[in-house]
Amino acid sequence: MGSTWAWRKSSASGAQDNDCVEIAWTGKTVLVRDSARTRGAVLAVGPDAWGAFLSSFACPSPRDVTSARP
Repeated sequence: MGSTWAWRKSSASGAQDNDCVEIAWTGKTVLVRDSARTRGAVLAVGPDAWGAFLSSFACPSPRDVTSARP
């Protein structure tokens, strides 16, 4: 599974580092794998779950930060 997908790795991991994850979009599912073990296990998640995961890392808007202050 996944050998034909275009895998992408974060540019933050550097060109020679293999300590990152890679993702691929199949058109229906987001695939996630360890970039150091490309033949290892692959996690498949739906686009809604992937979007929720990414949103959990989103920076709060300035309005959210301001309203959270005591």
